Amino acid sequence: MAPKNTTQLLTKLRALMKNTAHVPRQIHAYIVPSGDAHQSEYIAPCDQRRAFISGFTGSAGTAIITEKDAALWTDGRYFLQATQEMDDNWTLMKQGLPKTPSEAKWLNKTLDVGSVIGVDPYLLEADVWRDLSRELQGGGHSIIAVPENLIDLIWTDRPPRPAECVVPLEEKYTGRSIGDKLKSVRQELDEENAFMIIITALDEVAYLYNLRGSDIEYNPVFFSYAAVTQDEAALFINKSQLTAAAIESLSNGDCKVTIHPYEDLDKFVNEQMALHFGKIWVCNHSSQAITQLVPKDRRLSKLSPVAVMKAIKNPTEIKGMESCHLRDAAALCRYFAWLEKEAARGTQTEISGADQLQKFREELDDFVGLSFSTISSVGPNAAIVHYKPSMETDARITTKDVYLCDSGGQYKDGTTDVTRTLHFGTPSKFLQECFTRVLKGVISVATCIFPTKTKGNCLDSFARKALWDVGLDYGHGTGHGIGMYLNVHEGPMGVSWRSFPDDPGLQEGMFLSDEPGYYEDGKFGVRIENIVRIVKAETEHNFRERGFLTFKTVTMVPIQAKLIDPALLTKKEVEWLNAYHAECREKVGELLLQQGHKEAYTWLLKETEPIG
Repeated sequence: MAPKNTTQLLTKLRALMKNTAHVPRQIHAYIVPSGDAHQSEYIAPCDQRRAFISGFTGSAGTAIITEKDAALWTDGRYFLQATQEMDDNWTLMKQGLPKTPSEAKWLNKTLDVGSVIGVDPYLLEADVWRDLSRELQGGGHSIIAVPENLIDLIWTDRPPRPAECVVPLEEKYTGRSIGDKLKSVRQELDEENAFMIIITALDEVAYLYNLRGSDIEYNPVFFSYAAVTQDEAALFINKSQLTAAAIESLSNGDCKVTIHPYEDLDKFVNEQMALHFGKIWVCNHSSQAITQLVPKDRRLSKLSPVAVMKAIKNPTEIKGMESCHLRDAAALCRYFAWLEKEAARGTQTEISGADQLQKFREELDDFVGLSFSTISSVGPNAAIVHYKPSMETDARITTKDVYLCDSGGQYKDGTTDVTRTLHFGTPSKFLQECFTRVLKGVISVATCIFPTKTKGNCLDSFARKALWDVGLDYGHGTGHGIGMYLNVHEGPMGVSWRSFPDDPGLQEGMFLSDEPGYYEDGKFGVRIENIVRIVKAETEHNFRERGFLTFKTVTMVPIQAKLIDPALLTKKEVEWLNAYHAECREKVGELLLQQGHKEAYTWLLKETEPIG
């Protein structure tokens, strides 16, 4: 597929940057972030402004347009994809590489002293705004808010904002009532001497009020804000989206949530500030526009307590997450058993394979939809970390090339995300070595023991060592949090070579992914991904009564033995793999037999045979 031609779009945008009918004053650079007004990672089509102006469709990146240049910053997951999707007007800035300057440094070097940089204040986090402003001022520049989004002015066929139905999620899935969650938030307000908190992240609003929607594809969230005081809980939403059951759920028991128009958050905040004199808690990841509603001397800017509440699953959520992963594993076993036969015929493609996997998932209890677009990729396509098959790229699944499948489902009792790499023919020795070294990283993370509240980035090297030993590596993080029937990527913790500024430390009850990989551009990709739950570790000693933790793997899908070079595994690694496969055989095998899928069960038995 040819890159998008952005020449005319950039010409129109540059004209608007000089037009004081649309900007407070002439600007010399315009920043287009990836997110929406809620700083979401995955966004609705109407908010895909960066993709519209640049052609790059990945989930992470920042575009900056000056009078002469257009540059896009993204991380290692997307280097290859960005190169393929952007035309010659754009320069790719590869984040994470030593020679790549930050956005601020690039602007300071590129622009003349005294230049003005503009951005939509709803699309930039307040913390990012503050740091960027400080750096730009050091270079003699200034950053200003552009209230009228310039991309929207040239996007003539921009889709409307979704307004899908919002429904309640029963307590049998959530494990906590709305009133109970509000009580916890109010306790946090007491501890911080704040009288109100503003909640802007869509998944936090959905979690707090036990509601789910579908305004953003694959993410069961809806456009909204929330505010909680000691006396009131408010939801700001297009009320027509709420079903009768949702409205009833917000007025039951001790929750009493008042419903306001989505656009009235600023009015509500101003009214509350006139009535009270205490602090207002605004999450440090909220937009500059929302943050500026509260004067600095009355603002408490720090991570929302709901983010941590959401990350630490309660017993009901833990049970649901483990249950849905078992059901999901059964669907994947059916799929891989089916695909193994089809690969020999060569009649299936990346798209038809992904469609078949979705059909298998749709048969499962409490299935709602996919948790992200299935990455069904063959050979060179598997080297694109967040590849999405299209009609132009759709490759046949055969016995010749490696097949990487990264997929997940949304269930009422949890969210899944699993990656498996398979070869249905004869893999090369180098592919086997890469796969085995990735597997060693998976096992190293899964078996590590660490003190409670260790920051996630401290564990990242465990996953990479076997690759580093021979000069290999991968450009993405090792692990992300995962929601309970919420976003497939969930903070505030994670495991990566980059630190997470708001990481509260790893704690019992959190769920993360364990997903090292290796990618040869133009040839193949390898990734193995399991979801793991943090549990208490039994240790001989307990240094200063700190308590130690480890991981329990909840993904139950076999890891293909054909791709493993046993000579590269230690005895303990072999024991871990055999024990893991025995658990897969026992738990998923029982489910497959109950469902009557004997062919998939036979495949499972074959794939879980112990290795020597």
